[in-house]
Amino acid sequence: MRVGLLTREYPPDVYGGAGVHVEFLARELRPLVDLDVHCWGEGRTDGVLRHRPWSSLDGANDALRTFSVDLAMAAALQGRDLVHSHTWYANLGGHLAKLLHGIPHVMTAHSLEPLRPWKAEQLGGGYALSGWAERTAIEAADAVIAVSGAMREDILSCYPSLDPDRVHIVHNGIDTALYRPDPGTEALARTGIDPDRPYVLFVGRITRQKGVDHLLRAVRGIDPAAQVVLCAGAPDTPEIDREFRALFEELSHTRDGVFWIPRMLPRPEVIQLLTHAAVFVCPSVYEPLGIVNLEAMACGTPVVASRVGGIPEVVEDGRTGVLVPVDDDFETGLARALDTVIGEPGTARRMGEAGRERAVGEFGWDAVARRTVRLYEEILKQA
Repeated sequence: MRVGLLTREYPPDVYGGAGVHVEFLARELRPLVDLDVHCWGEGRTDGVLRHRPWSSLDGANDALRTFSVDLAMAAALQGRDLVHSHTWYANLGGHLAKLLHGIPHVMTAHSLEPLRPWKAEQLGGGYALSGWAERTAIEAADAVIAVSGAMREDILSCYPSLDPDRVHIVHNGIDTALYRPDPGTEALARTGIDPDRPYVLFVGRITRQKGVDHLLRAVRGIDPAAQVVLCAGAPDTPEIDREFRALFEELSHTRDGVFWIPRMLPRPEVIQLLTHAAVFVCPSVYEPLGIVNLEAMACGTPVVASRVGGIPEVVEDGRTGVLVPVDDDFETGLARALDTVIGEPGTARRMGEAGRERAVGEFGWDAVARRTVRLYEEILKQA
């Protein structure tokens, strides 16, 4: 079976959960199918073809630049039996390949444009184009993969004309051999984190979706013994960047032990930070699954997360972490939950152990790849 996998992010250019998903899914698919990966970038390596936006669109709206990449991807898929796209950045390429080459199109929905209205800040009028691309692709796809049960409900709510039988749940996965507790502390030392003081850790992009503004306000009043470590980069817009910086400066003036790491850290360093955190926090206001929570759990760290989207399908409230409703008291709830976990080390340790056990037992990438290939086979039989 010859499969074309379409994505914006692919190593070494991975900045979000969708990129992590594609990286590990591709790794596990290669022994099972003849796989070509098409992504953004320059050049070609074995099994990976990178496409850049047309130079004639330099400076144009990002949605138009994305569409130029989609056209290049579709043209390069001659000879594939099936195409599988990830995120709106590649969905139109998958749809065009379906029409051009007469092959089935499977798409994985990691998020939905109608549920991310803040993207209008980033894309301007391009947000209407990204929504059009997603709707066009999803309504015509031969199969749609939802990364959680909650995501499946969102897909059918946003796109009611879609046949429910075409929407399949395949959860995100985690490499628990790679993401596992690391006793090393070199990453802490390089950052200046005191290993003898507990710390709250956030890892994510600076975007409305990830709720980092809520977190920066919530941690103002938590236990003063706790440090706050923010691995936060890739702001959506200059305005959001300025807002984050102002909140960070304000927080830094009210308590010590506040660290901001604005760059993408190598994975081994992230794993060390996850391992030694007293608690990992995921304050997202929208999250189809939240793969970063799985990464923290696999490292044996308890999680405080918002009760939204697919997060409750990963984080078991009271067993592997604490879930906080996103309501008018969200920031107060976050602070209370963080203080509870920090203040009860025995409970936190048991949560971390249960999280590691859950990640190993239920979310392996090998199982994700096998389920995905079975879906490919079913779609090709129907074609």
